[in-house]
Amino acid sequence: MRLVTYSERGRTSVGAIEDGWILDIPQAYAELLRRQGVTDATGRAQAECPPDMVLLLARDGLGRAAEAIAFAREQLAQDKESAVARGLAVAADAPAVRLRAPLLRPGKIICLGLNYADHAKETNSPIPQYPELFNKFANALIGPGEPIVLPRVSQQVDYEAELAVVIGKAGRYIDEARALEHVAGYTILNDVSMRDFQFRGRQWMQGKTFDRSTPIGPWIVTVDEIPDPQALDISCEVSGEVLQRSNTREMIFGVATVIAYISQIMTLEPGDVIATGTPAGVGFVRDPKRLLRPGDVVRVTVERIGTLENPVVAEE
Repeated sequence: MRLVTYSERGRTSVGAIEDGWILDIPQAYAELLRRQGVTDATGRAQAECPPDMVLLLARDGLGRAAEAIAFAREQLAQDKESAVARGLAVAADAPAVRLRAPLLRPGKIICLGLNYADHAKETNSPIPQYPELFNKFANALIGPGEPIVLPRVSQQVDYEAELAVVIGKAGRYIDEARALEHVAGYTILNDVSMRDFQFRGRQWMQGKTFDRSTPIGPWIVTVDEIPDPQALDISCEVSGEVLQRSNTREMIFGVATVIAYISQIMTLEPGDVIATGTPAGVGFVRDPKRLLRPGDVVRVTVERIGTLENPVVAEE
């Protein structure tokens, strides 16, 4: 499944995108329950398949979501006009429809630095002995197509293509051998970094979580469609020029290792996001530097997931 958060005419919900349609999970689940004779089907659907991705994961709703999606798919095939009128499906390219960040307010956004050996080398940094962790906050997240805002106080804004992991099952002290069982799916994150703020001190956070700076999406691809997260091509293109190209097999610490390590420190919870680091090719170490400018368009592509595209604008 490709799970999305979307808005339409002031309403925000979650769904699955298929063949140009968004199949609405709460609406489809409510109708499915009504057909099964459930009283208060709408209330139960809101509780069991809520229109918020973090809550959907927290309530172990992916199995129910799959049932709802199958039902909506069937109804759409039988009668498109009726399925649309009943709110089971909307055209993904309709003018009123906008894809949002798939997780609007994740509880934790945990990021890795220097997790590709070639990136550590290009920054003259030693290979880390343990995962290098920092954090972002939800204020930084934007969705596909939304502009990356260059803050007026920074003149060194950089791109970083990353695979992001979405946690689906809570855990502490997770065994590395079973760590992927805690993953709901994968998405793309562009770890946009304000380098002049990042290197003002020993902690990176201040350069990593500016408002409206971090694209994520365009959707979450569920784990059944990506059996091996360490075999995915990853690239970043800025205004038509490919500046990063690698494969997740080049990570120093793989996804399972990272999950197990972080879970020693804190409980990982459904909806938490882990950004797994970026490969070589970032802008601030290039000669000449290639930092983001107003008018740029950044496209991050990860195999089996898709492409996350965002324009770049100056802060007003």
